[in-house]
Amino acid sequence: EGRRPPRPPPCPPSCSCTRDTAFCVDSKAVPKNLPPEVISLTMVNAAFTEIREAAFAHIPSLQFLLLNSNKFTLIGDNAFAGLSHLQYLFIENNDIQALSKATFRGLKSLTHLSLANNNLQTLPRDLFKPLDILSDLDLRGNTLACDCKIKWLVEWLESTNTTVPAVFCSSPGQFEGQRIRDLALGDFQCITTDFVMHQVLPFQAVSAEPFTYASDLYVALAQPSASSCSILKWDYVERKLRDFDRIPAHSAVHCKPIVAQEQLYVVVAQLFGGSYIYRWDTAVDKFIKIQDIDSQKIRKPNDIEAFQIEGDWYFVIADSSKAGSTSLYRLNQNGFYSHQALHAWHRDTDVEYVENDGKPRLIISSSSQAPVIYQWSRAQKQFVPQGEVGEMLDVQMVKHFRAKRDQFLCLSRYIGDSKVVRWEGQRFVEVQTLPSRGSMVMQPFAVGQRQYLALGSDFSFTHVYLWEEEKQKFAKFQELSVQAPRAFRAVPAADVQLLLAPSFKANTLVYRHVVVDLS
Repeated sequence: EGRRPPRPPPCPPSCSCTRDTAFCVDSKAVPKNLPPEVISLTMVNAAFTEIREAAFAHIPSLQFLLLNSNKFTLIGDNAFAGLSHLQYLFIENNDIQALSKATFRGLKSLTHLSLANNNLQTLPRDLFKPLDILSDLDLRGNTLACDCKIKWLVEWLESTNTTVPAVFCSSPGQFEGQRIRDLALGDFQCITTDFVMHQVLPFQAVSAEPFTYASDLYVALAQPSASSCSILKWDYVERKLRDFDRIPAHSAVHCKPIVAQEQLYVVVAQLFGGSYIYRWDTAVDKFIKIQDIDSQKIRKPNDIEAFQIEGDWYFVIADSSKAGSTSLYRLNQNGFYSHQALHAWHRDTDVEYVENDGKPRLIISSSSQAPVIYQWSRAQKQFVPQGEVGEMLDVQMVKHFRAKRDQFLCLSRYIGDSKVVRWEGQRFVEVQTLPSRGSMVMQPFAVGQRQYLALGSDFSFTHVYLWEEEKQKFAKFQELSVQAPRAFRAVPAADVQLLLAPSFKANTLVYRHVVVDLS
């Protein structure tokens, strides 16, 4: 009897097979019952769109895989898991728009990869890192956007020995049509920042003042609802603010720490019951009240600023009552004493100390007139009136910042638009208007080389703006959810940059400034 002819290898209906090859057309899924010795698989015009995880793990001997001219739109993580012998992978003429970082994981033998003529707009960072011996890569015919997400590819093309035919940028406009290999790393501006929640302080507050004393970092917060000035200390191990001490203050609106002549003072401004000055007594490790502040002058305090002029320490309290007077106090051997009455009976809302052209000045905002400017007279040892800041009525807060050589003021208003003005020798000139209904606080602050502006609102989100030097304007950067903010304070805590946001109606929030690399 003659021998039986050998049985043909198993082969799915949509495929034609030999002992070690399979060619499949119109398959509805990755074929399962293929010859176990198959080392070459071709699939065209497949009737499915997704290649899922370990889709080819049942044919681990594959060395050649061609998936051209299908309708694939998605390739899952670890789609080619188990194909440690695969050398050639062609996925051309599909509609793949994105890949995951783990798409080609495990392909340690791959030498040739083609992703030509898809719709890839970006490639995940280090996509080709698992491909240790890749010698040829084809990315032509895609719509790659040459933004920060492709920066890594520019670096990789500079250092790899893999042969890569020229691939071009489809966008953005300034790079359209350029070869990706020709782009310089300096063309990409990929470092941005973010403010993320770091700590929630479970109390309301209306002011926050960071200070350093005896090499430790502290923050003083006015808490009228808790009848105290709360002093928090930065824990460098836990990287959080912790309770340190409390100063009784039944209606505190501002707690201003002043470290002068190796002494720590805290000026406690209250709406009712008078205002006081405390000093930290190292002998008993607590704050001791050392002075009352004249209640005939300071009836309804709003803000306190402290500064040095010609070696002497001063602080000024803005008073918002009809009968009070914004007043300047000077430190001598016995404590702080009244030095000058400023701007009486004008319902002052805020005061800011600035130095323009080397000359000390005070800017006092008021609910009854435009902000006024006082300049320090060295001869009289007092501040003398110099003028007003534009025609801005009902300014709630005035704060300043520097950008290169220019000095600016930020003027917040509760009703109407807030404004940014620039000092131009003899006067301030408006440079920007910001919508700010319900704003009680407009605080510029710098973190490293970046200049920010936090504009709070009682009715909506706080808007954080970022200064654009070329345009000399602030651009919207981020929104923060802070209820009824009353201050924003940047706090540099060693390697952590914090932003404190005291709230009049809710918890006080502590944000952390983080640097984000978009590439």
